[in-house]
Amino acid sequence: MPGRLRQHWKNYTGSSRMAVAGCVILGVWILFAVAVPLFGPWSYSAQDAEIRNQGASLAHWFGTDRFGRDLFARVWYGAGISLIVGTASTLVNGGIGILYGAAAGYAGKRTDMILMRIADIISAIPSMLYVILITLVMGAGIGSIIVGLCIAGWISMARIVRGEIIRLKEADYIYAARMEGIGRFRILFRHILPNAAGPIVVNMIFLVPQAIFTEAFLSFLGVGIAAPAASLGTIIQEARSQMMLYPYQMIFPLVVLCVMILALNMTGTAVEERVGSRRGREKK
Repeated sequence: MPGRLRQHWKNYTGSSRMAVAGCVILGVWILFAVAVPLFGPWSYSAQDAEIRNQGASLAHWFGTDRFGRDLFARVWYGAGISLIVGTASTLVNGGIGILYGAAAGYAGKRTDMILMRIADIISAIPSMLYVILITLVMGAGIGSIIVGLCIAGWISMARIVRGEIIRLKEADYIYAARMEGIGRFRILFRHILPNAAGPIVVNMIFLVPQAIFTEAFLSFLGVGIAAPAASLGTIIQEARSQMMLYPYQMIFPLVVLCVMILALNMTGTAVEERVGSRRGREKK
């Protein structure tokens, strides 16, 4: 018994420490992404030919680029753009996926089959292609990136929610609620979905870094955020030609991007472990 208690304590503290570390890193990252563009002394787009390609210094913490723009201001401005794209697309994809998956899983039978076959058809085309096509039609920008990410980005959430609904709707307390005459929509939204919140939250957390990485990759390819706006992918792409002479121009935005993705993945993994351990206790 002491061994089991020790293992439970180790699992709890380990996942909690990971969650705390992820949240702290994420909080600092968001603070810089919001505060630097608003209150920093340098503009992300102001050019100065006299300070081109300068290394990191007290005046310019990340140095300057080939146009004399302050990289510290540009990197954190780009981080804010990436954060907006990731958060907005995740909220839209999460909302659509929850409603779609709940409808498919709770209705069951033919409705479930039709809805999920539609989702399979949409997901048959790579999501990256959707984003590229939308940006070509609507023009490069934040709105077009979000729309492109939301065409097929909700399908993974819909499948998770559908599976949870199918599992939970056969529970004893759901049968009891039906016998008491509680309506179908109230059962779904008051009893089933709240009990499926764990997997939903985990998937929502992992959707954010996925969207941020997709946007950065597309901007690096030149089909993402258009000038004068600058995302992290745009800054990395601009620094590619200077990589051999001035590697810091690519290293700083890469580090900021990697730290963001790492913090979100740490938080998501910790939450996933907690949800998994809770399910294990419920089965016992």
